[in-house]
Amino acid sequence: MATFTTEEAYAFLDSHPGTGWAVLSSNGRDGYPHTVPLGYFRRGEEVFLNARGQRVANVRRDPRVAVLVEDGIEMRELRGVLIRGDAEVVDDPAAVLDLSREALRLRGTAEADLPTEVRPGSAYIRVQPRTITSWDNTRR
Repeated sequence: MATFTTEEAYAFLDSHPGTGWAVLSSNGRDGYPHTVPLGYFRRGEEVFLNARGQRVANVRRDPRVAVLVEDGIEMRELRGVLIRGDAEVVDDPAAVLDLSREALRLRGTAEADLPTEVRPGSAYIRVQPRTITSWDNTRR
């Protein structure tokens, strides 16, 4: 199976934040995975996901997560990146505002339309990768 280089994996991640979703798997209180699609973007090696509710509670309890971004419909088209890493909840209002503005910029929002304050309870999950696994079936 063909894989991405680290640079190609980052380029793949960067090509999707405005058009796709990352699937976050965290560990639920009952020991079962809790898996949901979330908006995301990358800054350096870290991935940031807009989150609330159960996802935030899961990360506070157990920071081990997996983040999956993939595309393709048929097997020969499948490409993806799986990050396993350590997560942290970012809920400081100034930091959340900065991250919210960056996420919206990446989605094409005009500077004049960016928020100047955040909703109470808003948070991001920051994921520091431990391992990155990738595949690119278009290279077969």
